[in-house]
Amino acid sequence: MPRSVNAVASKQRKKKVLKRTKGYFGRGKSLITVAKNRNEKGLTYAYRDRKAKKIQFRSLWIQRINAACRMHDMSYSVFIDKLNKNNIAINRKALADLAMNNPEAFTAIINEVK
Repeated sequence: MPRSVNAVASKQRKKKVLKRTKGYFGRGKSLITVAKNRNEKGLTYAYRDRKAKKIQFRSLWIQRINAACRMHDMSYSVFIDKLNKNNIAINRKALADLAMNNPEAFTAIINEVK
């Protein structure tokens, strides 16, 4: 009785991994064992950095808001505290956008909390 190996499915699995590692350096794009490890590592980094991206953007927004607040003689922490005390619910992304693209509106918010 001949040996059954299911070569079609195993070749498809290998092709799928090699397709994902197409632009990698050295053996990471051509040898299946190395490519499999590189692919797993790449997916791990992708998952981790999707979380890190959110942290970096929040940090950028805070820096932009702080810079705009300092132009009006107020620190970021004091500004956020006064926003909360006056029950003005606006997120940091929107505040940073106003500070960059619409300084008049940001000045109006500063005057409201003062």
